[in-house]
Amino acid sequence: MPTKQYFLLGVGLLAGTVIGAAAVRGLHAQAPGVYLITEIDVSDAEAYAKEFAPKAQATIRGAGADLMVIGGIGGARAKPITAFEGTPPKRVTIQEWNTLDAIKAWYNSADYQEALKIGRKYASFRRYAVEGQ
Repeated sequence: MPTKQYFLLGVGLLAGTVIGAAAVRGLHAQAPGVYLITEIDVSDAEAYAKEFAPKAQATIRGAGADLMVIGGIGGARAKPITAFEGTPPKRVTIQEWNTLDAIKAWYNSADYQEALKIGRKYASFRRYAVEGQ
């Protein structure tokens, strides 16, 4: 199977995880959330975990989001990622937000942009948002 197909399958598995998490959370929520999925290619796990992850997580919580999933390398809270097909990212996070506008406000905030400058020294990021149902 070509690499592109493995990648697309991996993205599909991540989307399935988000949908499943949304279904469980939806039982308790009044309105569906918006889920921000971040795939992270960590180049220096120790520095990432020490210098970036705590700052980023503080800005996320401070903005009112819920860190639902932290998986892979780069921090004590991260759980193992289990690949079924294809190569998983080195790290993945799934956050729940109230609105897409809330994600945009957090992402563009001075506090997060300052933290992200540090994060980009040790990792590259791929992010996308999916509205819950």
